Amino acid sequence: MPPPSPERPQPDRFDLAVIGGGVVGAAIAYGAARTGAAVALLDEGDVAFRAARANFGLVTMQSRHLGPPHHLAWVRASIARWPALADRLSGLLGQDIAYRNPGSLIYCVGEADHALRAEEIRRAHNLAPELAPRMELLDRRALDDLTGGAPLGPRVVGASYTPGDGHVDPLRLLRALIAGFRAAGGAHRPGAAVTATRAESAGFTLDRADGSTVRAARIVIAAGLGTTPLAAAIGLDVPMRAVKGQNIVTERLARLLPFPGSGLRQTEDGTVQIGVTYEHKGLDDATTTPELAGMAARAIEVLPALRHARMVRVWAGLRPMTPDGWPAYAASPILPGAYVATCHAGVVLAAAHADILGPAILAGSLPGMLQPYHPRRFSAPGKVAA
Repeated sequence: MPPPSPERPQPDRFDLAVIGGGVVGAAIAYGAARTGAAVALLDEGDVAFRAARANFGLVTMQSRHLGPPHHLAWVRASIARWPALADRLSGLLGQDIAYRNPGSLIYCVGEADHALRAEEIRRAHNLAPELAPRMELLDRRALDDLTGGAPLGPRVVGASYTPGDGHVDPLRLLRALIAGFRAAGGAHRPGAAVTATRAESAGFTLDRADGSTVRAARIVIAAGLGTTPLAAAIGLDVPMRAVKGQNIVTERLARLLPFPGSGLRQTEDGTVQIGVTYEHKGLDDATTTPELAGMAARAIEVLPALRHARMVRVWAGLRPMTPDGWPAYAASPILPGAYVATCHAGVVLAAAHADILGPAILAGSLPGMLQPYHPRRFSAPGKVAA
C-alpha cells in the first residue's frame, strides 16, 4: 500500500461505505470519491486473501471470448476506458502502473491446439458477432512477423491475436487505486474486518472487529471471498469459491516477448511471469511442485530460452469466483441502499467499476446492463448466466 496521505476532515457519516479493499472495492470507492462524495473504504488489511497477489495482470478481451454477450459488452466497456484510467492512476501514484496494450496472444503448441483455437474463434463469432473481440488466427510465419522473430519453440505452430488487449502490474494498480481514492478525499480505514451490518432509519451502521463503527447512507459489499456471509445479512445469496493461482517469476531477461500471452508475459522490468493455475483447493494457498513444474514445462515449450532462466520467486494466491465464473452485482431486496459487487476479473473490469459502477451505486441504482449478473441465477440448479 502507498504511505498514508493527508485526508480531508471526515464526517461521522458517509455517503457510501465500501466493504473490501481489494481491486474491486478500491475501484468502486475511487470512482465514487471522484464525484466529490464522502466515501469510506473499509479494508481488512493485508491479512486478507488479496486476489491481486494471484492475478496475471491481463486486460484482455481475448481471454473472455466465449463469455455470454452481456459479459463481452461489460468487458469491452471497461477496456475502452483503461488507457485513460491508467494515465490518471499513474499520475496519482507517482509511478507508472505499467499498463501496455500492444495486443495479446494465445499460443498454439501443435496442430491440435491450432485446430481447437480455430474452432473456439468460430464459436465466439457465432455466439455474438457484434461483440466478439477481433481475433486473428496466425500461422507460424505470420506469428514470427508479428513478434519480430521472438525466439519461440519449434512446436509453436501459431497463435490467435487480438489487437488492443494489454496487461498491467496488478499490485501497482491496487496501490494506485488507493492513492487515487485518498487524493479524492476518501477515508481509507484498513486493519479490521466488518463483523455486522445494522440497518437504521437513515442508512447503515457497520461494526468492525476493532470495536469501531462506520455509518453510511449506502453500502456496497465487495469483499471477495468474504462476500457470502456479508451478503446474506442484506438478503442476498452470493455463493463464492476460492480459486488458487500459482505463479513463477524469473530473473530479469533481455526483451523476448513483445505481447502478453497465454500463461506468459514479460513485465516492464524484464522479468517473465509464468502462470497461472486454476485450482479448487479451498483456502489452501500453498505452492505445489507438480503444478509449478507443469507451468514451467509449458512455458519452456513456448519460449525455450526460459530453460536457462533462474526462478526468483514462486507463490500462490486465492481469487474469488462465483459458481459460473461471471460477476455478481445486485441491490439488496430487503435493505434499500445496500449492494453487492464481486467478480473474478477485477483487473480487467477496474475501469468500468471506477467510471461506471462506483458513481451508479452512489446515485442509488445499478446500470441496466448489469441485470443479467444478479445472483438469483444461482438459485436455479444447473442454470448459468445467459
